Amino acid sequence: MTRTLVSAATLLASVSLAATAAARPMTAEDVAKLETVGELAVSPDGNRVAYTTSRWPDVTEGEKDGRSTDQLKLAYGPDSARDFLPDDIDVSAVRFSPDGRMVSFLYKADDEKRAVWGIPVDGGGHRKLAAIEDGDVRGYAWSPDGASLYLLAGAAPDEALDKRKKAGFDAVVYEEEARLNRLFAARVGAGIDESPRAIEVPGHVSNIQVAPDGTTAIVESAPSPLVDDSYTSKRVHVVDLARGRVLRAVETPGKLGDVEISPDGSRLSLIAAVDANDPAATTLHLADVATGAYRALNADAPEATSDAEFLPDGRLAAIVDVGAQSVLRIYSAEGEVLEEHDPGALILSDLEVGGGTIAVEAHSPEHPPELYVVSDGQFTRWTRHNPWLAEIDMGAQRTFTYTARDGQEIEGVLIEPVGDIPRGGAPVIFDVHGGPEAHESNGWQTYYSSPGQVAAGRGYAVFLPNYRGSTGYGTAFSKQHQGDYAGKEFDDLVDGKRALVEAGIADPDRVGLTGGSYGGFATAWGSTYYSQEFAAGVMFVGISNNISKFGTTDIPNEMYLVHERKWPWEEWGHLMERSPIYHVDKAETPLLIMHGDADTRVSPTQSYELYRHMKTRKPETPVRLVLYPGEGHGNQKAAARYDYSVRMMEWFDTYLKPGDRDAPLPPPRPELKIAEGED
Repeated sequence: MTRTLVSAATLLASVSLAATAAARPMTAEDVAKLETVGELAVSPDGNRVAYTTSRWPDVTEGEKDGRSTDQLKLAYGPDSARDFLPDDIDVSAVRFSPDGRMVSFLYKADDEKRAVWGIPVDGGGHRKLAAIEDGDVRGYAWSPDGASLYLLAGAAPDEALDKRKKAGFDAVVYEEEARLNRLFAARVGAGIDESPRAIEVPGHVSNIQVAPDGTTAIVESAPSPLVDDSYTSKRVHVVDLARGRVLRAVETPGKLGDVEISPDGSRLSLIAAVDANDPAATTLHLADVATGAYRALNADAPEATSDAEFLPDGRLAAIVDVGAQSVLRIYSAEGEVLEEHDPGALILSDLEVGGGTIAVEAHSPEHPPELYVVSDGQFTRWTRHNPWLAEIDMGAQRTFTYTARDGQEIEGVLIEPVGDIPRGGAPVIFDVHGGPEAHESNGWQTYYSSPGQVAAGRGYAVFLPNYRGSTGYGTAFSKQHQGDYAGKEFDDLVDGKRALVEAGIADPDRVGLTGGSYGGFATAWGSTYYSQEFAAGVMFVGISNNISKFGTTDIPNEMYLVHERKWPWEEWGHLMERSPIYHVDKAETPLLIMHGDADTRVSPTQSYELYRHMKTRKPETPVRLVLYPGEGHGNQKAAARYDYSVRMMEWFDTYLKPGDRDAPLPPPRPELKIAEGED
């Protein structure tokens, strides 16, 4: 048996690119140009890997603003990848046909509904394989013999409702007009099946996999399309494809993640919560398809499983996050650990299998996600996007562990400033992740809302703490924040600041923080309750009032089950005292607040509230509110992302870097590098 455990040296390794012949620091304009590997699919014979690359329009070079596009590429080995479709074809849900002769994908052609398309791997043009006349295809699965495609489509049009809207009666009945997805079976042939067969499915189905015998399907469904239901009530059902009858369900108790079916169809792997109060689906389970019975494989381990795939011989490969690192683990068909492979400085984030070939998406402190193939425990890089990153002078990156005030060890990822840390410490930006049921890995950490190497190139250190509530350290650790909004979880941030000061890394008077969603909550708390500790804050889609947040979010039940464990009416006073608006009288931290005005997860009214309280109660403290029209819980359009990056660093350069809380507000419109471009 091979079992290569993650070593302490790996966990504490410092990765630096400063030794390379880099010439310049990273900029927000560089971030706007990043291209990353997205979806993976391995051919049945294991000889090819289809994958997508995601990129946003480069508005800094004059490209027209818009969302990201995913382009299809095919790789046959290291550095062999090539484009497989024209640049203007934006694809998703990439698969190989069962015979491996075709790559299929979802694509929405001009003035058409989204449909399943395919392109031969050995030459030929792309063509439409299957479609639904009155709706977009949202997901699909091949039958094992390749003769049919099972199409998951949106709800049928409501002609009566459309007629009302055309007449001006466009009122929306909140949470009562959501409609369920539909399932169809379409024959695959020379032409399009004009009359796909409808199949009854339970509830709102979000994913389908066809069993190897072709007679049943594994569907993931929730009672409704509401986000709260998808978080708390999604379950796996075994459905008879001929009659649309539910044969059985796997009644896991809480959140549900990745689901896979074994090659013989007898077992499922499920990454799921261990109970209804588990903050995240991070525990690997095996389930019996015939009975629905299931058991956990790593329920109490200080780790988090993020993806799994069955190998052709029935073994199970899984990506497991262990703190800020990750490993590839191989289980036997019975669930025993056979092998564990350490990828070194790589962080594994996606896993696909075909013909015995294991392909993974992985990133590192040096580069965003790329395609790797694993053989005999060795990780071979197949793709090299963003070659210009070799020009960038990057700060050294490593893990940093400290002890919180109550003795709990907390780990995080530290990016040092390019060059030496100055005597007395550097300005430090705490980049606080959301959730809090998420975690930071010691990999690529530079995105539009994460300052990472952009800040390092401007003389900052960046610290990304895995505070209490984070995943990657076991369910018990991720539950430590429950029933204690803004308590121990955010005390961990202050304790982290003090540890960085003691280590000579941080200047105690120049520590700021940023983050989105729950990280925005942390930023708001650090800028009010803990204002004396933090010199500047940039809050994104964050929480300021825990009472009104409950009444305006689309996940109220999730808040109750995995966060506070009490309803607001059980603790009005406590919730108010744990809300940043309650502590605005302490606010001396210059705060930039940014929010998408169409956010349903954390209503933009949360940002309005904090802004108004600060403007009224602390008019001497610099505060600014920036809204992004049409954006939700995170910016999706290129211009909004670039604008965010520039504003974030401008705010920190104004207040944090000089340690001047009284500096005047920067201009409302930052200087952006926008070239003449498309109309």
